[in-house]
Amino acid sequence: MITAISWSGGKDSCMMLDKLVKSGHKAACLITTVPADINRTFGHGERIEAIQRQADALGIPLEFVSCTFETYTTDYVERLNVLKQKYELEAIAFGDLYLTEHREWGEKAVDEADISALYPLWMKEDEAFSALQTFIESGYKAAVIRVRDDKLSEDWLGRELDKSFLQDIAREKVCPMGEAGEYHTYVYDGPLFKQPILFEKVEVLQLETTKRLEIAF
Repeated sequence: MITAISWSGGKDSCMMLDKLVKSGHKAACLITTVPADINRTFGHGERIEAIQRQADALGIPLEFVSCTFETYTTDYVERLNVLKQKYELEAIAFGDLYLTEHREWGEKAVDEADISALYPLWMKEDEAFSALQTFIESGYKAAVIRVRDDKLSEDWLGRELDKSFLQDIAREKVCPMGEAGEYHTYVYDGPLFKQPILFEKVEVLQLETTKRLEIAF
């Protein structure tokens, strides 16, 4: 199927893309939502430049969807209809794992655009640890760029997703995959990347309920 990829820049969307490509789907474009007039993404608060560098490294066109909080769904559906015609889309894939309310929103929005909604990573909650292990063994490289203050300490920022991360996250009272936003990641290299993305870890910013690691290129 000709498929758009809902792209946050983190491990989940990367795992989804990898799985779809291996199963024969054509990744027509990456789709990332951004608040109107703000140079950050809705999903992780990452700079647009960081997402563009991923798209360039993957060799896949990137499409930004400008939304407001009040009109998010309407804006999304309108833009999706445009992209459907541009790329002859048959489906859009989401990286959600097990949060039913997220899937219900995606399926409803995509239904309005009259294409299919795919959830290649859909699993049971208790399968999250195994999913993280799969990612770590996949050859992709990612670093933690954001944590929730009530779930993880600042020490987690900048950590690589590796075997020690897997062991340590298992001791925390969080979803190993961070499905509830406990942490977010930035993927910068791996099998589908034509070249690694080089970046520096600059500073940690305290936001309202989270801490974010700023990176520069």
